Amino acid sequence: MAQNISWEEARGILRKLREEQVRDGDLVVKLWEDVLMDASHKLGNELWNVYEQVCVASLDCQRLDVTEMCIAALDAKFPGSVRVKRLEGMLLEAEGSYAKAAEIYQDISDKDDANMFAKKRLVAILKAQKKIPEAIDKLNDYLKKFMTDYEAWNELCDLYLALHDYTNASFCLEELIMSNPHNHLYHQKYADLKYTYGGTENMELARSYYAQAVKLCPNNMRALYGLFLSATNLSMSSGKGAKERSLNSKYAAWAADQISTKYKAQQPEEQLRETKVLESIEKLLESLQVST
Repeated sequence: MAQNISWEEARGILRKLREEQVRDGDLVVKLWEDVLMDASHKLGNELWNVYEQVCVASLDCQRLDVTEMCIAALDAKFPGSVRVKRLEGMLLEAEGSYAKAAEIYQDISDKDDANMFAKKRLVAILKAQKKIPEAIDKLNDYLKKFMTDYEAWNELCDLYLALHDYTNASFCLEELIMSNPHNHLYHQKYADLKYTYGGTENMELARSYYAQAVKLCPNNMRALYGLFLSATNLSMSSGKGAKERSLNSKYAAWAADQISTKYKAQQPEEQLRETKVLESIEKLLESLQVST
């Protein structure tokens, strides 16, 4: 495909990917090797941005030979550059040389305490080495200085979940929800956590947050499933009064209807794959009607 693209089109595609911050490693490397590389001098000063873009792309698709070429060109043009050092550290990570990569990032961090990238890569190295408690400590230190880095809060949540520490994971998600209450994925993830933790109180919270996720994004199928399952669970709870069980049964029926409607709107082959799911939902609804 790349051979049929003109030089100008290839340059335009890479520009668009950079502007929209989209990472497509295979496409970028292919366009570089098949179209742009032999006439790279035509890029002018844009060449250095392209080198950096291709460098990151080649790391994504494990083309370390291309990575080394890009770093060599950038280092020759910008000797001692922190941005080039960062790329060198990423190459060392890809090669599994975590200690050497950590030295580079630590040196960058020591010289520039506000360098968020270097600090986060140190966390990534610990995570890659399965040193989860150490990664959590490092990320907590990072968030003391960069409290508004919500990507880091989400990562910290996942690290806590890896240790089954639901209390601290919940705290991270609460921070995320407060920072962006309109992000349906945060509500859904918080509901998933509460559902997993179990118990009547957590199940009620799960149902509430699944409902909010659905309200914010009606097409969030995971949240619809979660709403159905949490409401079903509560409707069968012996600790609930008849009125509450009946109300939860209605919530479950509504969620099941939404799920069924959305599946029926899909293509026939997709409907066929989901037949068993819908059958399971219908059986659960039948049992709900019997119990209530």
